[in-house]
Amino acid sequence: MAERCGLAPSAVRYYDDRGLIRSRRTAGGQRRFSRDTIRRIAFITAAQRVGKSLDEVADALESLPGVRTPTHQDWSIIARSWRPGLDEQIARLEALRDRLDGCIGCGCLSLERCALWNPDDAAATLGTGARWLEGESLEDVDSDRRRPND
Repeated sequence: MAERCGLAPSAVRYYDDRGLIRSRRTAGGQRRFSRDTIRRIAFITAAQRVGKSLDEVADALESLPGVRTPTHQDWSIIARSWRPGLDEQIARLEALRDRLDGCIGCGCLSLERCALWNPDDAAATLGTGARWLEGESLEDVDSDRRRPND
């Protein structure tokens, strides 16, 4: 199974131990998998590539029928439920891509002291983290807390 799916055997064992896939054991203790396991592993791999945690993957896989091979409709239901989150993630990545050169372009590399993008550390009032890269702006800061632009 590992070779067929392009994974390390330890990954397949881990997915099995976590209950993401199911195997049966031979008398000699070897794991045997049904053919639908390939689709489940492909789903796990795709979900991880878009940033889903294994807990999120497990929740999605639990919604699939256990007594038959999942159909296209079964997979579509999961895909539709994830679409809004993926759209939001794409929007955040596009905003990051479009804004990244603005900060790096000036050369100071300091959002804490930058007089152009973050006068008087106005971003600190919005909380921790890279506030501008998360889509917030000076307009989100109370006007009495910011220094007027020159």
